[in-house]
Amino acid sequence: MENVESARLIAKALTMTIAMAGSALAEGYIIAKALEAIGRNPDAASNIFPKMIIGVALAESTAIYAFVAFFLL
Repeated sequence: MENVESARLIAKALTMTIAMAGSALAEGYIIAKALEAIGRNPDAASNIFPKMIIGVALAESTAIYAFVAFFLL
């Protein structure tokens, strides 16, 4: 029984660690590329920025789903 509880706790830790790290990397990549695009073409900033915010929100949602899975495991 002790092994089952240990495996459950390890699964919870891995779920949060991998999801949070992946989400942070994705958000950083999205923001870096959007700012790079705005730097190349400043006139397109009004078109790029809202799409960047939506992309970051979608990337953050994976972290929120992992947080929910953390409590369900």
